[in-house]
Amino acid sequence: MQEHTASPRRRTARLIVVLAGVLAMLGVLAVLLASGVIWPGRIFAAGYSVRGVDISSYQGDVDWDVLASQDIDFAYIKATEGSSSVDSQFLRNWEGAMNTELLVGAYHFVSFDSSGETQAAHVIDTVPLGATLPIALDLEYYGDYFQHPPPRAQVDAVLVPLLEKLEEHYGAPPVIYATPEAYDRYLSGRYAEYPIWIRSIVLPAHLEDDREWTLWQYSNRDRLEGYDGVEHYIDMNAFNGTREELAALAG
Repeated sequence: MQEHTASPRRRTARLIVVLAGVLAMLGVLAVLLASGVIWPGRIFAAGYSVRGVDISSYQGDVDWDVLASQDIDFAYIKATEGSSSVDSQFLRNWEGAMNTELLVGAYHFVSFDSSGETQAAHVIDTVPLGATLPIALDLEYYGDYFQHPPPRAQVDAVLVPLLEKLEEHYGAPPVIYATPEAYDRYLSGRYAEYPIWIRSIVLPAHLEDDREWTLWQYSNRDRLEGYDGVEHYIDMNAFNGTREELAALAG
């Protein structure tokens, strides 16, 4: 029998259908990722059983009893920024979280534009003693510093006295949260006595100097019940150890 081959026009039509199908699937995947229905970091973090949230005024009013009931072990609450700013929800969040079974700590957003001494005084004036997690410092770029990162010496001049004074006051080494860019530039190979909290929301957590991380922010696209703010998502974090080991960080 004579063998018939598809005409060029028919082959082109089939190719268009296949490409349209692929694009449709990619579009669905993009929507699922953007909405947080699926998230790469969540898959990689599945092996870590101790998890928690970090939260700020962007999550609005929080029902801490509801939030705490959703298979989380700890919460870090934004307290301060720079030498004068206080998160508008801090006191309410602090009181609510401390009345749950969660391990609770406060975090401070580090400014490169004011001294470590004045920032430490601001944190101490704002965050009470008695937390069940150590103070955390959020070290990342902001504003023009994304395009023009400050030199290491400038960051050290802020970070060293800030860490020392907070450790002296609260009785435990502060945790340092950092983006990969900030870690590589300012922390890699240094500050070995301080626990590291690394952001890595797509790939598994890894520090370039092969140091072990303590906390890992693996998602910024999770949804939980119990908050109502301008930000619909909440950050999720994993601890590299047991709940008892996490509690021990507070000294």
